[in-house]
Order: sequence, then structure tokens, then C-alpha cells
Amino acid sequence: MTNKTWKTRSPAFILLEILKKKGAMTEAEISEVLSEELGDLGARDLNELLMRLEVSGKIRTTSLARGKKRVELVE
Repeated sequence: MTNKTWKTRSPAFILLEILKKKGAMTEAEISEVLSEELGDLGARDLNELLMRLEVSGKIRTTSLARGKKRVELVE
């Protein structure tokens, strides 16, 4: 029987910590870092996470080029 552990930190909390440490990042950079931390994180999950944080006023997203976004923490 394998032991499974619960993740104690939510993806939103991890993302906010990363943005605090590194500053503004592109969506692709965020995807890479979160995949390392959480394992399986799809594009749909990432977009949902970014949308929830933006609606709650924690982050701001800006369109750069076609299909690229810049994500920054709102102070």
C-alpha cells in the first residue's frame, strides 16, 4: 500500500510566492515553474488559476504578443 500525502499549499499560493520572489513573468515561465512544483498542470488549469487570481485582484495580466501574457503581482 502506498502512502499518499495531501498537498498543503494550493497552486494559487505557490504562484503568488513565485511572483513575489521573481517579479513579473510570462505565462510560459509560470507554467514551467508550476509544473516542477506540482507535477501535472495543464494549460486549462493554469488559465483557470490565473483568471481566479486576476478577478480577486491579486495579479494583473497584460497581453504581449499573440498568445503571450505577462503576469505580475498587484501590490
